[in-house]
Amino acid sequence: MIPGSRIAWLLWPTVLCSLSVVVYVFHAYLFQRYLPGSNPESFRRFSAAAAFYAFAWLLARMAAAALTRKAKKKRKTPRLLRELVSATLFAIATVATIGVFLGQSAGGILASSGLIIAILGFAIRNVLADVLSGIAIGVEAPYRIGDWVGFDATIRGRVTEIGWRTTRILTPNDTYMILPNSQISRQMLTNYSAPRKQYQGELEIVLSHDISISDGKQLLFDAALSTSPAESLAPGQKPRVRATAYTAEGVTYKIKYWVPQFSDSTDCRDAILVAIDDAIRSQGLALPVATPPRPQAIALRQPDTPDNPGA
Repeated sequence: MIPGSRIAWLLWPTVLCSLSVVVYVFHAYLFQRYLPGSNPESFRRFSAAAAFYAFAWLLARMAAAALTRKAKKKRKTPRLLRELVSATLFAIATVATIGVFLGQSAGGILASSGLIIAILGFAIRNVLADVLSGIAIGVEAPYRIGDWVGFDATIRGRVTEIGWRTTRILTPNDTYMILPNSQISRQMLTNYSAPRKQYQGELEIVLSHDISISDGKQLLFDAALSTSPAESLAPGQKPRVRATAYTAEGVTYKIKYWVPQFSDSTDCRDAILVAIDDAIRSQGLALPVATPPRPQAIALRQPDTPDNPGA
């Protein structure tokens, strides 16, 4: 939001706040001058209610502008958080207005409606669970719009919208998924975009004993480094190769490599596998072949019979 539009966005709430405060403060004088003989009490209450809602409107606009400005430096702020701030401010204004109009009887009226609220709450308990989970997500912000996330390692995608009841994600297959917030709150969440977009992927390769471990590590490192997108990574984000197992079939190496962002994970893995295959074939190395397990003799025990006791 540019500065000029931000000022215009806050202009009308500011004007309404100023006007309602002036009317509330000078309501007695205004009635005596323009409406003599009328009861100014009702107008005083309406002007107070207008002031409450005007201030709620202004504070909501200011909070939204502050959150939007903060989001330019970091990840985008969820719309749910801005709506939650606005709803809280208007709820406070509503309670204050009820107190002004009903006075001391406001508490009794709210208490008598407790049974109705309980019945409605039971009827829409699933909706309330989604909304409360959405509020928790908006406040805690475990993910934001644009983040790549995974739920229980089965659902992965990019967050496109966070609402009161649901979160919408776009999967790598361009499938649009809508997940209830209460379901998300019960699942294990992995955020691939936090604290930064780059993250480490890994794969395992088995090389035969025709090549030493030192040479094998260097070969795999050079192959992985040749595919590393240096322009998208920091200088220190280079592949790492470690030997993790030594068996009769060969030596197992674990390769950790950096991925610029989650959407590039498949392409990065494919490029590294192609580079490793080319390097192995250029060195004339034989790929390890798993040795089939040896058959084991199984002794069958005959059941005990009268003719063969203790067999």
